[in-house]
Amino acid sequence: MSHPITVDIWSDIACPWCYIGKRRFEKALATFGSAPDAPTVNVTYHSFELSPDTPVDFEGSEVDFLAAHKGLPAAQVEEMLAQMTELAATEGLVYDFASLRHTNTLLAHELLHFAKEHDLQAECTERLLRAYFTEGRHLGEAAELADLAAEIGLDRAEALAALTDHRHRAAVQADIAQARAFRISGVPFYVIDGRYGVSGAQRPDVFVSALRQAAEES
Repeated sequence: MSHPITVDIWSDIACPWCYIGKRRFEKALATFGSAPDAPTVNVTYHSFELSPDTPVDFEGSEVDFLAAHKGLPAAQVEEMLAQMTELAATEGLVYDFASLRHTNTLLAHELLHFAKEHDLQAECTERLLRAYFTEGRHLGEAAELADLAAEIGLDRAEALAALTDHRHRAAVQADIAQARAFRISGVPFYVIDGRYGVSGAQRPDVFVSALRQAAEES
């Protein structure tokens, strides 16, 4: 079992299930990697936009957005968010939907590709998710994203330049096109070794089983 396993993850920074799925997948990796003959697992994140028509500066709360987007009563949306907050807490995550700044995530995805060039994609993904769901940061603004990039060790000026000239936008669109080719309609979505698809924030044991199957068949 020495052949490295690749895992390609399609996700969106604005997806609460993606953050939960990230934690569950990390638990699965720890379990899978504890075996003495476990292969290396190489993880790559790919861009997906759940709501590409969202304005950068959305005027309103998360409840306002979801009520309009899903056509649901505000009270029902509030209940859904409360349940999601409780679920996130079981994974050690703090969701603060009251302070969340809903925005278009295209620019954030561009930063993730910039971070990938510098081998800091995993760190950038984690930082952006926490900034969005816990800290109420505005991830549609280039300056805010550049500040976050600097926090994980990226050059702020270089990150800001990359976001300003949109040099990674084609890479973001290529990810989205690949998701469409794979018929991915929701995230998170995991493609293991290019052969096995796992949809949603599954339990860690589901991911472990898929990783073991890929290792045995490689």
